[in-house]
Amino acid sequence: MNTRAKLFVLAFSGLSLVAISSLSASARIVCNEDGDCWHVHEDFAFPPGAHVEIHPDNWHWKEGERGAWKEHEGRGYWHGGQWQAF
Repeated sequence: MNTRAKLFVLAFSGLSLVAISSLSASARIVCNEDGDCWHVHEDFAFPPGAHVEIHPDNWHWKEGERGAWKEHEGRGYWHGGQWQAF
């Protein structure tokens, strides 16, 4: 294999790795009306009564805003301080 072919294979492999890794990163931040926020790693269809906002994974509160992180495993949402599984 000549040098040009080796460089092409190396570049293609690197770009493929970057493309694959960006597809698997689908985390989101979900917040309810009370300011409780948590991470989700799948796209869920939340019930209409959940009253949640879905943000990108790099979202954060603006200066002066307050909220609380309440992580929980599984599919559900925080409502009134209680985890509601669905």
